Amino acid sequence: MAEKIAPQTRSRMMSSIRGRDTRPELELRRFLHAAGYRFRLQRRDLPGRPDLVLPRYRLAVFVHGCFWHRHPGCHYCSTPATRPEFWQQKFADNTARDQRNQQELERLGWRVLVVWECGFKHCLDRLDEIPLLIEAVNQCQQWPHQPPRPSC
Repeated sequence: MAEKIAPQTRSRMMSSIRGRDTRPELELRRFLHAAGYRFRLQRRDLPGRPDLVLPRYRLAVFVHGCFWHRHPGCHYCSTPATRPEFWQQKFADNTARDQRNQQELERLGWRVLVVWECGFKHCLDRLDEIPLLIEAVNQCQQWPHQPPRPSC
């Protein structure tokens, strides 16, 4: 399949993708702060530099993009048609790194919560589930539990 976007334009588009202070992350931070939770951002001393850390609950929160971190079953988890071998390797490396960071955090006694980007597109009415996940004792959790359908 022929590329429809010039390489320079594609490069500029890809370089503008941020790794922190994304819209879903900012929405989660606003919600948690309004709910009375206090957190730290991007702690460099923890594996994977979690997006949010709630020290009181020993909880590390990652806000993952469905595309980059491969949310299973999510329709935002597509693979580009150009250079599929590169993308498959990139996505495999990302998920392997996520798994390693999560296991290392658990080994250090931290709990992990993964919040998926699609939840902020389709499940904003269910944000009140997040405090329940923070208060729970489970070692690793995800929100939303099931990928939402785009028509929701």
